[in-house]
Parts: sequence; structure tokens; C-alpha cells
Amino acid sequence: MGEKNPQVDQFFSGVKQWKKELTRLREIVLETKLTEELKWRAPCYTDLGKNIVILGGFKAFCSLNFFKGALLKDPQGVLVRQGENTRSARIMRFTSEEEIVTLKATIKAYIREAINVEKSGEKVALDQDSEIETPDEFQKRLDDDSALRAAFEALTPGRQRAYLLHFSGAKQSKSRESRIDKCLSRIFDGKGLHDCTCGLSNRLPTCDGSHKQLKS
Repeated sequence: MGEKNPQVDQFFSGVKQWKKELTRLREIVLETKLTEELKWRAPCYTDLGKNIVILGGFKAFCSLNFFKGALLKDPQGVLVRQGENTRSARIMRFTSEEEIVTLKATIKAYIREAINVEKSGEKVALDQDSEIETPDEFQKRLDDDSALRAAFEALTPGRQRAYLLHFSGAKQSKSRESRIDKCLSRIFDGKGLHDCTCGLSNRLPTCDGSHKQLKS
């Protein structure tokens, strides 16, 4: 059994939706002896510093996200793409604790395969989007930084598209690099290009400037 991380304990203390299901997933993942960390404000599990899986909670379901799920064989057909632009990650969706218990053996088998895939050094080919070209400067960042790639792929397709258009809109490479640098923290925080970062807007997730009045 892997050790529980105090930061993740604190995360779970604030979870309201899918708490039983996510707690059960946590127990199963820890049985594989992965290292538990808190990344991108969610429980993330690593092997020798490499990201393997991360837990997620959404309105309609909770999930177990495999960073290199595209490389898994998936004999049970339980892995799905989270969005149309997702290249590497694949998720298992759950809507009840009973479903998780039933699939426990499958979950652990997939995690073990994911660990072996990561150890093999195999990489997912990140094809460029068919409609929006990924700037070379940003593609290189994705290829060189697995954490950035994971954070970007965790965004919704619309948010991904907005960033790509924003980066591509700069005519010079230096300007594109500057735009990318300024957006990195937003991407790691799971925010879109126009999402509110202060949390005080009257029109979340976008920011309408109302935070100035709300603070006063």
C-alpha cells in the first residue's frame, strides 16, 4: 500500500461531490504503490517522478485519467477521450462506488500496464490539430515538458483552441514565445485564456472586471 500524502488528505476534506467514489479510487490506486502527490489541484499518482494517473471530479461523473492512456491496449473498452483535441490522455468514467468496486481488478491491471508503458519510454505522437495549427514554439514546449502537455490536454477543447489561436496570432517567433510564457500559469491552473483568475467576477468563468467593485 502506498503512503497517503497529507496534502491529498486536505484535498479530500474539501470534496463534496463524488467523495465516496474518489476515496475508493484513491484506495485502489494506492494499492499499486504509486507515489501520491497533489498536482493541478487534484490527487496525482507517479512512479519515479513520472505521472501515471490523476483523479478527477466532474458534474456528471468522476474519473481516473491515464496520462498515456492512448498507448494502453484497453481490452475492456473502458477508456475514452475527454475531448476531441485530446491526444495522449484517456479516462475511465464512473458514476457510482459500486461500479468502481466491480472494476477494481481492471483498474489495477490498467494501472500496472500504464506503469510499464512509462518505464518503456514509449511516447504518444502528438499530431497537430487538423483545423488549427500548433505553433512550433508551443509544440516544442509540449514535447519537452510532460507536465505542461498533461495540463494542456486536461483543458476543454474550446480552451485549447483559444490558446492555439492566441499563440498563432503573433507574427514573430519571439512574440509567440512571450505569449506562451505569459499563459503557462493559467494553463497549469486549468484556466482558459479568458477565464477569471480572481474568482470574484459576476460572470464566471470569464472576467468582467466586477472584482474591482466587489473588493471595495
